[in-house]
Amino acid sequence: MNLKLQQYINGKWVGANSENTRNIINPFNQEIIAVVPEGDESDTKEAIAAAREAFDNGEWAATPATERGAVVRKIAELIERDTEELAYLESLDTGKTMEESRGDMNDIAGVFRYYAELADKDGGELIDSPVPNSISKVVHEPVGVCGQITPWNYPLLQASWKLAPALATGNTLIMKPSEITPLTTIKVFELMEEAGVPSGVANLVLGAGGTVGQELSDNTDVDLISFTGGIVTGKKIMQAASVNVKKLALELGGKNPNVIFADADFDIAVDQALNGVFFHAGQICSAGTRLIVEESIHDEFVNALVERVKKFKLGSGFDEDTQMGPLISAEHLAKVEKYVEAGIKEGATLAVGGKRPEDPKLQNGFFFLPTVFTDCTTDMTVVQEEGFGPVITIEKFSTEKEAVKLANDSIYGLAGGVFTNDIAKAERCAAKMRMGTVWINEFNLYFPHAPWGGFKQSGIGRELGRLGMEEYTETKHIFQNLKPESMNWF
Repeated sequence: MNLKLQQYINGKWVGANSENTRNIINPFNQEIIAVVPEGDESDTKEAIAAAREAFDNGEWAATPATERGAVVRKIAELIERDTEELAYLESLDTGKTMEESRGDMNDIAGVFRYYAELADKDGGELIDSPVPNSISKVVHEPVGVCGQITPWNYPLLQASWKLAPALATGNTLIMKPSEITPLTTIKVFELMEEAGVPSGVANLVLGAGGTVGQELSDNTDVDLISFTGGIVTGKKIMQAASVNVKKLALELGGKNPNVIFADADFDIAVDQALNGVFFHAGQICSAGTRLIVEESIHDEFVNALVERVKKFKLGSGFDEDTQMGPLISAEHLAKVEKYVEAGIKEGATLAVGGKRPEDPKLQNGFFFLPTVFTDCTTDMTVVQEEGFGPVITIEKFSTEKEAVKLANDSIYGLAGGVFTNDIAKAERCAAKMRMGTVWINEFNLYFPHAPWGGFKQSGIGRELGRLGMEEYTETKHIFQNLKPESMNWF
């Protein structure tokens, strides 16, 4: 592995202007795995200037869409070529298992390939004109300079959702990955350079949100901000972006309900409930952390869930037997601990977990035991707030109407699930659930063709699918009079 541990600005690999650096830590054992530049406002301004110049005076936006698509497709091919290296870096950086990371890389290549195929499929639209001898058409053009800010939980997957459509539509961009998990994003910028993305089109700045992210949000040369992360930061970005009325695409997380009816396939529902939360130690924006279980099967369901949870194998992501890795950092581990403490104080019953593991082999890592709370109500912090850890809360319901009401009782509306063998009931619930994605007899399934985003305070706009590409375009109406005449009005 020969990773260029630098920023990428205007086609060059560079350090930070300040010469400051940041240690990147392995969450499994706290070892330093890399040292990277710590960029700030000055680095960000240079990247913005490069992207602005490349968009205004470069050739990328005017490059035929078929050729842009070929470059994006080449990126997909290079990701497939280097899947094992990318997966290794992702597991090293985040602590997730290699199986999860390999799956991520397959999805990431699929995202680039999907948008490569879409790149030349929008030729505009002719519309009827009320004026004789005229042509009226609607075209979609690139937004311009795009600031892209990604989170630490799925570093390259979230980056791919932003990079691929932005490049395919002819934009230029500045990517700011999470300062604690930048390694795979650095690697994919190497691959983008190899694929032939022109200088200045794609720029990478490493650093903290309070400096790099703030400059991207404030700077009037940035036309769009795409952000995935927490709701508090998202609101700050909205305020900052108002300085020049930037376009916004915000994915701000969720507190996602998973409704289990008594007529569901019991074993599948238990298995999917576990999969919906405990992959990547619950550090998933769409994790089904709110289980809403029909009263008649509640006790049996809880018992089955708890028995499975007790058998989880925690460990290194590079151990084939590991089912769940560590949390991302000491800071995040402390947040999850406080979150669990709040649940206990508010009266939730701790059925299993709720603390750090005692295994001596795990003491150097940021591990937290998978946790199940019962006797939960919607007024509890653990039910309403996104904990972003391996914690499930369980609520009861007795009627379909009550289940839907509980599911919607949240400021969030990202995703939710319904498990039942009554398809009509499932469709009724899905229609009434105020969420951007509703899964029926499934949880946490994604693919590039389907749009992703939330209702309410889960965000603005959509990623993935055709809508994910439209976020990176402006709509223009062009009217041409083929036989102009004087009006003689004045």
